Amino acid sequence: MRAVRQLWRLGSRAVPIAGVGLTLLQLWRGGFRRVGALGWWEAAALALLVAGVALAAVRRLRRRAPDAAPRVADELELGVGLVAVACTVVAVAGAALFPLVYLLVAALVSFLPMAAGLAVLGAALLFDGLLTLMHGGGGPRAFAVHAGFLVLFAALYHAVLQTRMMMLRRAEAEAVKNRIREVEERARTFRLVSAGSQDRLPSGGEDQGKWLLASVMEIEGSVGAALEVAEAALRTHTCAVFLLTSDDRALKLHDCRSQSERLQRDALPAGEGILGAVLKRRTLLRMSSAQGLKGVTYYEGGAPDVASVLAVPLLERREGESGAAGVLRGLLVADRLQPEPFTPQDEKVLTTVAEQVLRAIELERVMTYIRKSRDETDRFFQALQELNRAASFDKVFPAVLESAQSLADLDFCALTLVATEGGKRVHRIVRVGGRIASLKMFEGRTFADNSGHVANVVRYRAPLPGRDLRSVDKQVIFDDEFPVRGLSALKIFPLVTQDEILGTLVAGSRRRSALDEDVLRMLEVIAMQAAQAIDRARLYERMEWMATTDGLTGLLNHRTFQQRTEEVLAQARRYSRKMSLILTDVDHFKSVNDTYGHATGDQVLKGVARILREQARDTDLVARYGGEEFCIVMPETDARGARVIAERIRVAVEAETFQTEMGPLKITLSLGVATFAEPASEKQALIDLADQCLYHAKRHGRNQTVTVSQMQLGSRRMQAVEG
Repeated sequence: MRAVRQLWRLGSRAVPIAGVGLTLLQLWRGGFRRVGALGWWEAAALALLVAGVALAAVRRLRRRAPDAAPRVADELELGVGLVAVACTVVAVAGAALFPLVYLLVAALVSFLPMAAGLAVLGAALLFDGLLTLMHGGGGPRAFAVHAGFLVLFAALYHAVLQTRMMMLRRAEAEAVKNRIREVEERARTFRLVSAGSQDRLPSGGEDQGKWLLASVMEIEGSVGAALEVAEAALRTHTCAVFLLTSDDRALKLHDCRSQSERLQRDALPAGEGILGAVLKRRTLLRMSSAQGLKGVTYYEGGAPDVASVLAVPLLERREGESGAAGVLRGLLVADRLQPEPFTPQDEKVLTTVAEQVLRAIELERVMTYIRKSRDETDRFFQALQELNRAASFDKVFPAVLESAQSLADLDFCALTLVATEGGKRVHRIVRVGGRIASLKMFEGRTFADNSGHVANVVRYRAPLPGRDLRSVDKQVIFDDEFPVRGLSALKIFPLVTQDEILGTLVAGSRRRSALDEDVLRMLEVIAMQAAQAIDRARLYERMEWMATTDGLTGLLNHRTFQQRTEEVLAQARRYSRKMSLILTDVDHFKSVNDTYGHATGDQVLKGVARILREQARDTDLVARYGGEEFCIVMPETDARGARVIAERIRVAVEAETFQTEMGPLKITLSLGVATFAEPASEKQALIDLADQCLYHAKRHGRNQTVTVSQMQLGSRRMQAVEG
């Protein structure tokens, strides 16, 4: 069965190709002249072509699942097959039908992917060439005209379609933005988020946006159901909910059930008409008049003959409050056109409906607060986990800023460290984050101790500023040379560990409400954890230094030398590059220890290590090999270059004078140089070869540099003398 399926798959792929190929061959031979004169080969080509197009169409339709992208091969099979069918029809019926090819190619190029569309256009030009040049369709001039129209139609259709798609995408994006703005405004009206008209919604990711939308829709559904109950129970002409805007200055229709199309959709002044009276008195209002009521302002173009009005304020009362106490959110109004006054029983019904509306809003507000608190708690603990996992400075610094930004809507945040240089305190801005890209230039800058906020936080070890800022632009955060503008909220936290202050965490936002009490408490904890993380990173760096560095000389130790040499050698072996190794030894070092003491010997080793670091290049690895032996690994260096560096080191050591209690002391070095693949290709073989060169230098006078070629030349001379 598997073999049959595989054979069918291969056959279904071969049929479209065979149909197109055979059609091309017949057109090249001048076939498809008339319908009644089709030969066997022409009929076979046409049958294969139609079958191939059908198979390609079926294959493409089967791949139109939402998670299955169309393959270019399938698009080409279908597109080229359709072009072949169209050109065959033109060959049989005459050139008068050639505009069909224009339209087909234009449609295919417009809807197919770019690569497939260009391939289909090329196939159309090929078929057109066969029709006009080989099939007697007008010659080169006709082909040029057809080709020009094909390209023009394809380009125009593609441009028109892309323009249309761009306009649709823009319209869709604008509709989404409008819907988001509407949801945000309704959320502010319901007090699900900050009611400040100048604040944007806090950033909380896609989930918060979904929850906000769900909360607004839930409230709207509850309000709509309550209005339907009120309309049915009170037999009203209009029953509507008007809510105060976020600034409490206007009323806006939220939802209604009305027989009129003239309800005012725009904002109404909160102090006018009957509705304004209800808001001012904060009590229920019931009015009726057979001649019609005045002050009904919530209809456009003048109110209809409203005979009865019943309005209830929407007052959110806290526990223990009664009467007119509470927070006013809007009102619920019902009216009738017929002269049928509302009764006290109707008042109870509408009051109950108003309570249901308020309860729905309050419930969603509580749920939103719970979800927000849970999200903030999750982000808070996740931030702490990230900080606890960070071990090195390159992980701690970004983790601190990412943690701060995950908890607050920060437009600017920074991390500073403090150090003492030359007896003076110096601050360094080690990392900058946030949405203000221009402030990234501060990263890596240093500034002296001053009267700015960062310096004062370090000086007093307390968060600053201590009160709400009216104008952050007038405050100095770092230094006068590094001004930070455009912030409305700012807080700087000290990074304190045990009895030491390490630096500060700076948090700023364009929104004044971004740094509320909850956020500040979490940021303060983040600052405490950041100080501990930085302290751990310092300890980690110190331990790593101790694990890789020789304690006396400050050079790489023997273990690290072996590991790093293996890495450099692997790079040289992989890319066929040179690398050299210098092994050096202090001449007569035992006599130095015996004569001057081990303390002087240590001083000599430190001085030699200092000279090695100074004379070696930045890319070289300098290590203490053991005792008085040192090693230098030099990537991208041949034997000649290594000898130049070795001689430079030897001369510098020879010129150095060490001052001791017994007088001045001068020493010399012997050095051996070996180069990768000349002839050693393994690490130990390379070290052994350099060691042989070193001892060759010691046996032949010391205070010299010996390479492998010099050692081999000396050995041959020695053998010649002995022979």
